[in-house]
Amino acid sequence: MLDINEIQKVLPHRYPFLLVDRILELSDSKIVGLKNVSANEYFFQGHFPEFPVMPGVLIIETMAQVGAVWILGRPEFAGKIAFLAGVDNVRFRRQVVPGDQLRIELEVIKLRGRIGKARAQALVDGAVAAEAEIMFAINE
Repeated sequence: MLDINEIQKVLPHRYPFLLVDRILELSDSKIVGLKNVSANEYFFQGHFPEFPVMPGVLIIETMAQVGAVWILGRPEFAGKIAFLAGVDNVRFRRQVVPGDQLRIELEVIKLRGRIGKARAQALVDGAVAAEAEIMFAINE
């Protein structure tokens, strides 16, 4: 549905911190995005050179960026910045390694003014790699 060029029109993030490659689905309360995890990712140089694993905080950030595409794509928030305001009930279920493709499924469960909450899952080959509830706030 959205390729990287269209994502960059919505998100302020850029290399090396843009972690969303494609948006597959977008509706009134749900969004599905992809992150292709390449062996060339900068973070694998140090996490860990002999056993590369995507850091959990970057999986959460990927979820947050997919959510930001949803909220910043709304006309009333276009051109704003979405900030991560909180993360609850985080669970990591499997490691994410080079060659994996993260499928982020996020559902917005609450939106009041500039504050919202979403439930997100990161899946690899249909298996849950991570899940979390994410709170976000939009700048004024």
